[in-house]
Amino acid sequence: MFRPFAFLFCGALLLLAAKPLCAQGRLIDGARYHLGTEGFPEWQEFVGQKPHGRTLTIHFQAQRNATEHTLLLRQRDVKHGWQVHLNGRRLGNLVTQETPLVHALPVPPGVLQDGTNSLAILPPAAVDDIVVEEFRLVPTPLGETLSHATLELRVTELGTTVPLPCRLTIVDAAGGLAPLQPATTNQTELAARPGVLYSRDGSARVGLLPGNYTVFASRGFEYSVVTQGVSVALGQTQSLAFSLRRAVPTHGWIAADTHIHTLTRSRHGDATEDERMLTIAGEGIELAVATDHNHHADYTEAALRTRTSDRFTSVIGNEVTTKAGHFNAFPIHADSTAPDFTATNWSALLKGIRATPGVQVITLNHPRDLHSGFIPLGPANFNPVSGAALRGQDFSFDGLEVITSAAMQSDIRLLFQDWFALLNHGHRVTALAASDTHDVSRFILGQGRTYVKCADTNVAGINVTEACRSLREGRALVSFGLLANLLVNERFDVGDLALRGERGVTAVVTVLGPAWVQADRVELFANGLKVAEQKIISSAEVTKARVTFRLPALRHDAYLVAIASGPGVTAPFWETPRPYQPTSKVFTPRVLGATNPVWVDADGDGKFTAARSYAEQLVKRHGTVAAKLFPALANFDQAVAVQVASLCHAAGKDLRAIEFVHALRNAAPTVQRGWMTYAGTVP
Repeated sequence: MFRPFAFLFCGALLLLAAKPLCAQGRLIDGARYHLGTEGFPEWQEFVGQKPHGRTLTIHFQAQRNATEHTLLLRQRDVKHGWQVHLNGRRLGNLVTQETPLVHALPVPPGVLQDGTNSLAILPPAAVDDIVVEEFRLVPTPLGETLSHATLELRVTELGTTVPLPCRLTIVDAAGGLAPLQPATTNQTELAARPGVLYSRDGSARVGLLPGNYTVFASRGFEYSVVTQGVSVALGQTQSLAFSLRRAVPTHGWIAADTHIHTLTRSRHGDATEDERMLTIAGEGIELAVATDHNHHADYTEAALRTRTSDRFTSVIGNEVTTKAGHFNAFPIHADSTAPDFTATNWSALLKGIRATPGVQVITLNHPRDLHSGFIPLGPANFNPVSGAALRGQDFSFDGLEVITSAAMQSDIRLLFQDWFALLNHGHRVTALAASDTHDVSRFILGQGRTYVKCADTNVAGINVTEACRSLREGRALVSFGLLANLLVNERFDVGDLALRGERGVTAVVTVLGPAWVQADRVELFANGLKVAEQKIISSAEVTKARVTFRLPALRHDAYLVAIASGPGVTAPFWETPRPYQPTSKVFTPRVLGATNPVWVDADGDGKFTAARSYAEQLVKRHGTVAAKLFPALANFDQAVAVQVASLCHAAGKDLRAIEFVHALRNAAPTVQRGWMTYAGTVP
């Protein structure tokens, strides 16, 4: 069975009576086939199941086709390139998309033969569990097959007649993205994929199979979603109008996607440069950073060509793609020389990137992904508890992607722990969310986005220097379906140095999100350690929660970070993506919003002291003698204890020596936890 919609919009029409895929044609095989490698299930749902096999061959009777016909089939969970062959001739590939969809392929004249025919689905080299079913053959050409019925769609801003760039998602009665035939192939007006249309001006005319459909009109995180059901018969045209409302207030914050690709420049994925402009406008991104691989991409001409330049500010950037990690750099002067991407020494590499004319921000991208046999923050290169570079890498980049929506981790918190470790080690790195999308719809642009503190009155003329300065200063919020903000002691925002409170610390966390997203938990972290948590009741209101945490007076400096989370979105217009390189067969979708730090100056010296600096002071004062160190550590948190253990280990001490074991017995619990946590990461 295909995954059902687990999401219902107020007022949405439920269409339960499914019609055939097409009023014409015939079913050549209605069975469901699970294809994959036996003994190597990709996801938990396939554990214990025996796949039909790595390949599928269907035999059916037909007559030779003198004209083009159409093959229709349902598919889901397709991650890699599966080929479709008919009588030994390749018709094309399945769509590389995990969302359920109906795929339509042309069958050229003469491919069908009189008598027995053979349809085959052939596998890629990679392990991939997929489901295919309901194979149909329609005796009309693809363009005609998908023009048997027509939808005319129009989207405006609520309360106006102003057309609105948007995404239109169309699914059939079984929940699959529908095959579509746009009336125009002009990519400056419309970007189309199975079940998905991005429209420059909110209008679209599209052909499709007769049947029952649900249409979702959306425009990214900040907007409402309007859903309408429609039944369209053979030869019929139905018109639908939608009005979207700007729901999530983000005044003073700009929505940025700092990691965007095109097929035009990166040579993989499927989004042309013109189509990319439509997705940027259609998802409500206001600061769009072009980051094609080792190329200074400039969206200026494409934005003018598609008439979207009034909808966002584009920034020339470059994803410097090396064998030792991927780094985004922006803004960049258009005529400058690209950095040397053959360098693998981070000091030389970052120095070269920083020297590129115009560069103000460098980010480390998807730091737990494997590329070219290298994982930037993998166990060979990075201690995830202390934040230490194990090979002497230079961590002077400005930002770290903790959410990359096209390259999610199985553990959505993993990169936050890495980031906390870097902060505790003394690195001032801003947490970012970005999409890294190369596609029109497989991965959604702006699904991971960063809200940057910056004047937003003119989205076509954003002050890029101001935005970059805010990013470097940590005046930014991480958004993956939710938006969380933090106010400390009634006056200090993210990026601020907060003055100590004599009576303690008050932290107010505000969580925002559209009606189609839910939140169920708010957590507060100090130096990367959870110090408070509150469960919240799911709400369709824009303000999901406003939670006040009161902490006792801090005994030393610590940074505060808030994280809000909730159940993932399963609706097809914003489906929470599966992990890119999964480490678990279990997938539990979640949405998340996080802040950058508020730096609390608890010791009152007018500056922030990181856990590493406190540890260095303690070791300098007491040496590595456990009997002296551990009592002194009692006034510090676990993060400082971790750094002390790291320094002792670096000094050649055996952390499991009798001296430390005996001293730990009487040490404060924070010292015990910090010491043992770090000791577990070293031989």
